[in-house]
Amino acid sequence: MRGAKSAKWVAIAAVVALGATACGGSDGDSGKGNKAAVDPNGKFSVEVGEPQNPLQPANTMESNGSIVINALFSQLVDYDEKGNIVMVNAESVDTKDNKTYTVKLKAGWKFHDGTPVTADSYVKSWNWSANIKNKQTNSFWFSDIKGYDDVAPAKGSPKADSMSGLKVVDDSTFTITLSKPIPYYVYKLGYETFSPLPESFFKDPKAAGEKPVGNGPYKFVSWQHKKQIEVAKYADYQGPDKAKNGGVVFKNYTNLETAYEDLKSGNVDVLRQIAPKDLPVYKTDLGDRAVDKAYSAIQTIAPAFYTKQWKDIDPKVLQGLSMAIDRDTITKTVLQGTREPATGWVAKGVLGYEPNAGGDVFKYDAAKAKSLIKEGGGVPGNKISIQYNADGGHKEWVEAVCNSITKATGVKCVGDSKADFQADLNARDGQEVKSMYRSGWVLDFPMNANFIRDLFGSKSDGNQSGFSNKKIDEEIAAADSASSLEDSEKKYQEIEKQLPEYMPSIPLWYYKVNAGYSDKVTGVEYAQDGDPILTGVQVKK
Repeated sequence: MRGAKSAKWVAIAAVVALGATACGGSDGDSGKGNKAAVDPNGKFSVEVGEPQNPLQPANTMESNGSIVINALFSQLVDYDEKGNIVMVNAESVDTKDNKTYTVKLKAGWKFHDGTPVTADSYVKSWNWSANIKNKQTNSFWFSDIKGYDDVAPAKGSPKADSMSGLKVVDDSTFTITLSKPIPYYVYKLGYETFSPLPESFFKDPKAAGEKPVGNGPYKFVSWQHKKQIEVAKYADYQGPDKAKNGGVVFKNYTNLETAYEDLKSGNVDVLRQIAPKDLPVYKTDLGDRAVDKAYSAIQTIAPAFYTKQWKDIDPKVLQGLSMAIDRDTITKTVLQGTREPATGWVAKGVLGYEPNAGGDVFKYDAAKAKSLIKEGGGVPGNKISIQYNADGGHKEWVEAVCNSITKATGVKCVGDSKADFQADLNARDGQEVKSMYRSGWVLDFPMNANFIRDLFGSKSDGNQSGFSNKKIDEEIAAADSASSLEDSEKKYQEIEKQLPEYMPSIPLWYYKVNAGYSDKVTGVEYAQDGDPILTGVQVKK
């Protein structure tokens, strides 16, 4: 069973939090539907949006592209339902000092073009993906490896084409030497960015992004942009999660309401989320096919610190805005009880999660909110906007949050709608956000470091807000250099407790998967990252 997968930006408003478990089917999934005859070669469809970028593993940092990449590529490791490491393409990943890791690959693995997956497939992939000239959105994920600065310098051109910390020993063995010890590094190797690439990729990376060749349970068939992507079961797949179906059609939708209507009429088989409008009725409509499960993701609002409005802002202003949001009422009414108010920056279900890590700044208090904003010098312009993607079911809650802020503090608040998730992300990447943006993040690996370092480290790829704090950077470095996984986890917990002093974002609530599937499929379960576990879905005859 495929467990927790890679972290990325979340496109949709409602997705499920799995708590301490990585996978969970709908409450009725073990009923009569599982006894129906199934077609092992049958294909089914899943609701998605258009990926932001070409389908290159290191160029995907959002959920629409990630679900496809994870169907096409397998990584060295994965995680089970308790967050324990499971070997996938790797036979073993060993270290004696948390600085040098030796990776041995399993025999017999091949790419979908029939070429072997070797140690060089990984080393060459990572060097290419890290190199700044190749403009991969996840380049910084390789920054722990010795020699990263030579291929991705802060300024100027690369000094080298390869990182000195990567060495091929033989066809099935390579070593990773980090610039400093990191006790949790093996967990990062389950992220899709660390996928191997075949030789054909390097001959034409652009073409490979349109027609990817992977090593995963499915092989690429076609991509009709803004319509659908189709993949088929790879018969020679060597991994533990072989497909129980013949393939998947990822159908593009521009709004969740249309997807839900298509689900009810049998035109799409699996949804990742139900729109807020349909939350009151979907369990009645779908019965045992309705899904209500937790997963490890969090919804926040992030200030664009690079703007004139938020540059050098007193954190008290952001504390006040946070305390002006009535999370309890909004989650119970607008979101129909499908979310749980956040009390910190780390999502539930990962190592190091602590309840109430953020203290009082998450408690609704209109009088205190107004007082803090005044003490901090006020909101510049006395107006904020919250950017969001219109195709993700966010409009209702954004309006509710704005109403809560305005009612409590008098600060005018409006939504800033972008047509789709691709447009929303492009605006963030181009630093075109006018004021604030909604920022949903789902785990890349099941540890609190992923929700702190990868979002608030000054140089982290996930840091799109421009937040930067020297003290936090120093403490992140210290947490990464801890002598053990447990010590690192504790140090990141201490960092999280300090974040109210800086307010790098305003957490709102923890996600849940509120979704459903058609009567044409069975065995539908959802992983800790909120995505349906595609390989386990069975198509009825």
